[in-house]
Amino acid sequence: MNQVQNLTKGFIKENPVFVLLLGMCPTLGTTTSAFNGLGMGLATAFVLVGSNVVVSLVKNLIPDKVRIPAFIVIIASFVTIVELVMQAYVPVLYAQLGLFIPLIVVNCIVLGRAEAFASKNTVWSSAIDGLGMGLGFALALTILGAVRELLGSGALFGIHLIKGDGMLVFILAPGAFIALGYIIAIINKLNKKTA
Repeated sequence: MNQVQNLTKGFIKENPVFVLLLGMCPTLGTTTSAFNGLGMGLATAFVLVGSNVVVSLVKNLIPDKVRIPAFIVIIASFVTIVELVMQAYVPVLYAQLGLFIPLIVVNCIVLGRAEAFASKNTVWSSAIDGLGMGLGFALALTILGAVRELLGSGALFGIHLIKGDGMLVFILAPGAFIALGYIIAIINKLNKKTA
């Protein structure tokens, strides 16, 4: 697979949220606004790229018996970096995302890419794969957050575009399921038309 296909597969063909339905906990829990979705997505993308590169670099040094725990330690190191940087430079976002930041360590997208791709490919291919999947995840969370914020409060990235209060259900947990279901249905419909 060439590098362009590796980079773009996370956006459409193998989007972690809309196609593979992975990482649903942060997807549904953090997307109350477009800003939160973008922040969580970019944090996860950084962890994906960094952990993929390091896993690819050390894959031949790690014994099979401790492969998964070693990957988790690598991922946790990058999550700690993200957490400290967010706490220092974007404390408002850090406070809003809260517990979901440390939970990136156990996000199945990150560990899955480390195991399925980075542990079997070159450093460059692993970095491109992590970037593609990470940006696809960030795009999905931003879209879902934007839809929920627009319908729930009439705003987009905190800027009020629609007068009135909006539909509160979209800011609450059930709204995440409703919005995600409709977005997936639209994407499936569009994919059937192009197939």
